[in-house]
Amino acid sequence: MAKRSKMSATRTKKKKKAKPARRLKCAKPAKRALRPPPPAASPLSHIDPRGQARMVDVSGKNATERVAVAEGKVIMRPQTLDMVLAGNALKGDVLGAARLAGIMAAKRTHGLIPLCHPLPITKVEIDINPEHTLPGFLVRATVKVTGQTGVEMEALTAVSITCLTIYDMVKAVERGMRIEGIRLLHKSGGKSGDYNAEG
Repeated sequence: MAKRSKMSATRTKKKKKAKPARRLKCAKPAKRALRPPPPAASPLSHIDPRGQARMVDVSGKNATERVAVAEGKVIMRPQTLDMVLAGNALKGDVLGAARLAGIMAAKRTHGLIPLCHPLPITKVEIDINPEHTLPGFLVRATVKVTGQTGVEMEALTAVSITCLTIYDMVKAVERGMRIEGIRLLHKSGGKSGDYNAEG
């Protein structure tokens, strides 16, 4: 019996085959990190490619004559309009004060709107016309400069402050006045050419 058990043990040993050596798996090369594409240029000149506010560099532009015209309206009751035209406002010369305020505002636009350039403005003209069909005043500002950037913001600022000054001068009589329709009517000069508002 002992001999048989020894023989069976040797047979089982012979049957067992040596396992082949495992092949080492080669490590896959690491994927290269894809670089994000460069940000697209913003159509807004005051926003840089990273989305941050900037003051536009105009040093490479030619100095040309540039003109901008803007308008706005102050709507009031007919009685208030008549009082202003008669010169009976409590604070004095409403239209004279408003006109001076508009001129000063055009010259100080760069101090009010952060990304505007200080410009050597050569002309600011403020027209304040009574309109009985409104009723109220139609305000128009014309600003001119010979420089490397336009004066659209100066014209719009002049109109806004003129309208606000009219309101301030007359609010003791009518607080329900409305300032409406502030917009750019015309601009000329510069690379972008002329612009004229519709209607």
